[in-house]
Formats: sequence, C-alpha cells, structure tokens
Amino acid sequence: MSRLLLFFSLTLVPLLACSQSDKFRYDKDLLTGDFHSGRREALRALMPDSSMAVFYAHHELIRSNDVEYQFSQDPNFYYLSGYPEPDAILVIFKNKVHVDSLYTNELIFVRKRDPFRECWTGRRLGTEGVKKVLGFKEALLNTQFESFYPLLKSFRRDSIRDKNNMEALRAIKTPEEMTLLRKAIQITCESHAILIQTLDTAMTEYQAQAVVEYGFKVRGSEYPGYPSIVGSGENTCILHYTENRKKFKKTDLLVVDAGAEYHGYTADVTRTLPVQGTFNKEQKIIYNIVYEAQEAGIAACLKGNEFRAPHNAAFKVVAKRLKEQGIIKEESDARKYFFHGTSHYLGMDVHDAGLYGKLTPGNVITVEPGIYIPEGSDCDPKWWNIGVRIEDDILITTGDSENLSASLPRKAEEIEVLMKKKILFPGLPKEK
Repeated sequence: MSRLLLFFSLTLVPLLACSQSDKFRYDKDLLTGDFHSGRREALRALMPDSSMAVFYAHHELIRSNDVEYQFSQDPNFYYLSGYPEPDAILVIFKNKVHVDSLYTNELIFVRKRDPFRECWTGRRLGTEGVKKVLGFKEALLNTQFESFYPLLKSFRRDSIRDKNNMEALRAIKTPEEMTLLRKAIQITCESHAILIQTLDTAMTEYQAQAVVEYGFKVRGSEYPGYPSIVGSGENTCILHYTENRKKFKKTDLLVVDAGAEYHGYTADVTRTLPVQGTFNKEQKIIYNIVYEAQEAGIAACLKGNEFRAPHNAAFKVVAKRLKEQGIIKEESDARKYFFHGTSHYLGMDVHDAGLYGKLTPGNVITVEPGIYIPEGSDCDPKWWNIGVRIEDDILITTGDSENLSASLPRKAEEIEVLMKKKILFPGLPKEK
C-alpha cells in the first residue's frame, strides 16, 4: 500500500503543481509590487554612492520534531520585496552594476520551484513568479548566491547593512500601509467589543482570549500580531503575562492586551475590564488616574515633540494622583507602580522600527500608561492586585493626532455601559 501511495504521489506531482500567478493571491488588498519597488527606490535615495544593502529573509524554525512554527517573514525583507517565503536574499545597489551578463541595481535570490514539496507545503513563487507577481526584473536562485560573493566583497564593509535608513523609512507610514493598519485596528476594536459584551464571572482567562482571537480570525486577520495578554486579578500586575489559564474571581479586573495582524500590519490595543461588570471604588480610582494620564499622553502626540513627550505627560499625572491618594509619599516613587514606557512605534512589528527622535507626521505610536500594584506593595492593602493599562494607537498628523482605535470605549462609565449589553457566545460558561 505504501509503495502504491508513493508511486501515486510521484506520478501526479507535476500535474498538481500549479503555476504561480496572481490567481493564487486570494487576498486582493495585499501591498502591490509597485509599493515594494517604491520602497526600494526610497531606500536608494538614502544610500551613499557606490553602496549596497543586503537583506535576508527569515528561515523556517522547528517547533518540535518535524512540526514547524508558522512562518513569518522578516519585516524589512517583506517591506522591500513582498516575498513571503524563507531562505531568500535581496541585494539593493545605489547605482546600477554589472553582474555577469546583467546590468541592474537590484537582485533577489529565491527558492526554486519544487513540485513535490509544493504539494505538501504550498506553492512557491520561484524566479519567474517573483518577476511576474512581485515585479522584479531580475531574479536568481538562492543556490546561485555563493557565486555572487566576489562582487559582494568589492563593496565597503559598512555598506552591507542599512539599519538606520530602514528605521527612518518604516517609521513614516505610506497611505497603502495606513489602509492595512487601519483595517487591523478596526478588526481589533470590534473583537475587543465582543469580549466586553461577552465577559462573565464564570469564565477563564483562556476563554476570554478565545473570544477576542475568534473575533480576529472571523474578520480576516491572519493571526494575532503578538501573544495575547489576558490577565485577571494578580495577573493584571504582570506586564507581558501570557499563560492565560486562571479562572476569574468576581472582584477581578481583567487586562486584555491583544491586537490583530492583517497582511503584515498589527494593531496594539489594551482595555482593562471589571469582570463583574462594574468597577469597585478602588479600581475606579486607579482606572481614572490611568485614563487621565492617557489623555495627557495623547495630547502630547504632536509633530515636533520629542518621542518621550507622551510618556513625560502621562507620568506626571500618575505621580501627582498616586501621591494624592496616599499610595506613594514622593512623586518620584511613582516608578514603583508605573515602570514602563508609554509609547512605541507600531506597524509591521508590534514594537516597530523608528528613530525615537521627534514625532513626525506619518508616525503611528501607542499611548499606553499603566499602574500596577501587586500584593505586598508598600501601600494600603486595599490597592493590592489592581493593575490597569489603557492603550490606543495614535497617528501623528500635521495638526492634532488621530486616535485610530477611538471606536472602542475607554472611559470607565462607557465600559460599564457596554458590558451591560450582553451577547451570547456559544460554548462559554455563565454564572448561575
């Protein structure tokens, strides 16, 4: 039987392997070849004369035995090429050069077509597909890269990589990128809203995670942009908690930090929810301090301001209010409970590339202040195990910034109102 199956597979492979074309790009809103070639031109404009930049695709990684992690392309490589496969090299020249019989300013080296492997693991572009689908004029096999070494060595050593230039480019989003980023954020906000209306004290952290990630998938997101943080009770005080196994207690807060990825661009949104539907007195005090701090941070998201301006504005609010509540004695002690930065760039990576200088129109950053008071802290125990973070995605413009995730309620009272609008979600436990 096994020999027959092997014969069947080998004889049908050439028939099953399909030619690469846009026919098999099922999503019709992917970034275009023109976008990627435009980004290569933009990089060339920043490169010094007679220089070269080399970029490497990611490799496939083994999760266990013969099971691989789902492949994710290196963001710089995808930004410049659109190539979605592993084991490739992209070489960009400032000026056109002679490479054997070619006269070109760019080369891409990719995997060869393999009809047998494609029947198991999916279609490959190959050199012809790269030219037809992605618009490259010249494409070679990755096995040919070794013969390219002599030319590579003829360039200055410091011209091989161009990290700062890539950070400068990726920090300012193009209209095409903003279309995808807005879509990722819309999916994320709608999915968080479903969770808010579904939440019940009988649930677990992993069930809450399942609800929000279901929302991502059913709306077209390929996968979460990062491991979802869904922490309740004492776990609200762990910034990057991802175990997500605890059962809720009625008095718990729940921090949900989860973002959908759409065609390579990820959202990053956090809401803090009262599991029982309303905040208690201490929870609401802390929540409102964080909300006020976030408002101050968003107000500081103006072109020309230093990147750290939103953090400084948010921290000032937190320090003042915590002292007023008697939680800290000196404002400088606020660092015990607010010990992370307020902002990072957002885009192809959840912590995206950027220069961290002055804010510039086209930057997309997060504003995410938080207060975390774990059990045993040097304050009244009534504050213990209260962790609150509120995070939104902010576009820097020529005027006031735009909150791209503003459709999802932030105020404590708005969240409580939305939680009363219960919706049924099959398979989830409900408090009796």
